[in-house]
Amino acid sequence: MIADRLSGWTLGGALTGIGLLFAAAFHDRYWRWLDCFNELGRCYDPVSQNVYLEQAGAVWGGLAAIFLLLGIGLLCRK
Repeated sequence: MIADRLSGWTLGGALTGIGLLFAAAFHDRYWRWLDCFNELGRCYDPVSQNVYLEQAGAVWGGLAAIFLLLGIGLLCRK
């Protein structure tokens, strides 16, 4: 009984933590560059010489939403 509750809390916390990491990646790879994307969906940063893709928003944002919803759902259920 206690082991089930502890594993639920642990799994919920881990999924929420992973979701927060994906949310940080979403912010770093997409949200910061939202105004920079051209008609091809690319943004070039001359300082770091990185090319950011607009499709990264859907990938990182989707992963963040899935893991956060799963993790928070487990934590609320427990």
